[in-house]
Amino acid sequence: MNHIEEDRTAVRERRYNLSTTKETKKKRVEELVDKLSKAKSFILTDFQGLTVAEVSELRQAIKDSGGEYKVCKNTLFRIAMTDASLRQQLESSLKGCTGVVFGYDDPVVTVKKVLDFSEKNEKFKIKQGVVEGKVCSPVELKEISKLPSKNVLLGMLVGGMSSPLSKMAYAMHGVTLKLLYALEALKNKKAQ
Repeated sequence: MNHIEEDRTAVRERRYNLSTTKETKKKRVEELVDKLSKAKSFILTDFQGLTVAEVSELRQAIKDSGGEYKVCKNTLFRIAMTDASLRQQLESSLKGCTGVVFGYDDPVVTVKKVLDFSEKNEKFKIKQGVVEGKVCSPVELKEISKLPSKNVLLGMLVGGMSSPLSKMAYAMHGVTLKLLYALEALKNKKAQ
């Protein structure tokens, strides 16, 4: 093989690698768009300095709460964010090492898990988050984490609604019993 053919082969290999890189990036952007569309919340984090074991622990905690932790390239994440106003608000957080916590179920539980982990690990930083479409600072995320979870709130609602209903049922039962006693007494009086 002469020198010119080697150069041509090298150019073809670079083109192949470049096209596969573009395809890979396109697939990653599509995955991120899909995750963002499904997520009820997502939190941008800085994971620099964490060990592999610590990241694995974080991933497991997030998975247990119905979420997912993904390390993302900032440029690909910017492209995946289809909402332009959201992209502008999060622009300052898309620098350095970025990991994203996607919360698919209850956003409050996901926020609590992330904050619990950040309190245990000083190296893990929370940049910003989006909960139910609203951009939140780390301070606002801390306030959200103090809320009861969706299941607890639903339980409180059902309990609050069932209490008056059960009181009304007891009252209606009492009125019915009094009516039955009155009718029985009337029947006995007429029988005499």
